[in-house]
Amino acid sequence: MSHSQPPSSAPKHALPSYLRPDALGPWGIYLEQVDRVTPYLGSLARWVETLKRPKRSLIVDVPIELDNGTIAHFEGYRVQHNTSRGPGKGGVRFHQDVTLSEVMALSAWMSVKNAAVNVPYGGAKGGVRVDPRLLSGAELERLTRRYTSEINIIIGPNKDIPAPDVNTNEQVMAWMMDTYSQNSGSTATGVVTGKPISLGGSLGRREATGRGVFVVGTEAARNLGVEIKGARVVVQGFGNVGSVAARLFHDAGAHVIAVQDHKGVVYAPGGLDIPALITHVAQNGSVAGFSAESLPADQFWQLDCEFLIPAALEGQITKDNAPHIRARMVIEGANGPTTPEADDILRERNILVAPDVIANAGGVTVSYFEWVQDFSSFFWTEEEINQRLVRIMQEAFRAIWQVAQDNHVTLRTAAFIVACTRILQAREMRGLYP
Repeated sequence: MSHSQPPSSAPKHALPSYLRPDALGPWGIYLEQVDRVTPYLGSLARWVETLKRPKRSLIVDVPIELDNGTIAHFEGYRVQHNTSRGPGKGGVRFHQDVTLSEVMALSAWMSVKNAAVNVPYGGAKGGVRVDPRLLSGAELERLTRRYTSEINIIIGPNKDIPAPDVNTNEQVMAWMMDTYSQNSGSTATGVVTGKPISLGGSLGRREATGRGVFVVGTEAARNLGVEIKGARVVVQGFGNVGSVAARLFHDAGAHVIAVQDHKGVVYAPGGLDIPALITHVAQNGSVAGFSAESLPADQFWQLDCEFLIPAALEGQITKDNAPHIRARMVIEGANGPTTPEADDILRERNILVAPDVIANAGGVTVSYFEWVQDFSSFFWTEEEINQRLVRIMQEAFRAIWQVAQDNHVTLRTAAFIVACTRILQAREMRGLYP
């Protein structure tokens, strides 16, 4: 492993013809992250272009009949970034702003994430350009089933295993599993993870990503000498990840002083009542209206705190708000919430960033447990699952922390060093066929 510092200027990339160099979106962020890790890959650097080209990208038309009898067409994607270490693994999101660039980047981050925690998967991701809030339940089911049928040719328990992501859940996974099973002629519970317990889902899966955020936050705090009890926590996004992480920090004695979602910010200097807030959001769909002080969105990023947890969408911490962040550490619950420019600003300001590829890897780790349980038809207790999750996350974080110390790099670059080394070692050992 080379100990030289990364170059200050990023090399130019040979881009596929379907991407515009001036509008790379999230894929551009990922490419810059790969550039930063390349000097540390030693002899494996000859394979690094492998990381800059998804193995397979499928774009599909998803036509459905709406309840009013009209036909609507939606654009769907499934990208398999790398399968050198195992079958593809990654979520499916339904969102009106999904793009191919975004799904490519998310699939690549899944490759890195799976390798960082050393589960035997490659990276994949899927998405449909749709606002699911505008669909009825019946229309959402038809969309899910048609999308699954269209990508059926490249998914499977040994090929590519989807999971929930933004705006998808256990019910969507149940429809996907059933559609794949009907098309293949036999029940295939292992084709997706994040399923209902009654269909081969795993105990602890719904809480796993938020629990992983808490475990990584605890480990980072221990290394920095920060006490969890009494620490101030600020959370952006209060869905599955943000709410679970907030509850675990709250239960450990921390004060969650602010939460932001798509409708506003609630704030309480002495700490919010997180169980009550979770109930409020379940009933109202947002933190808005909760009995606490509200804040302007720009002030949210400027709050004094020990932990800032972005758990919404990518690109939230930018060069514009990074100079004003007053957190001791950022624990990334979302995928790609911090831009490279913001990363540099936070590093200069001595704010630790625990990157998404390790901090939110709890979900895919328990997805791996679910997949293993489906294959063996033998299911573990929730206590066993949580113990195994904590052990894997702690070991992965500690290894990445050590690489960061040894090479004087950020935790993100260290995670990429560990993960990309594993991916490219597998690529090199497998060789090129034919």
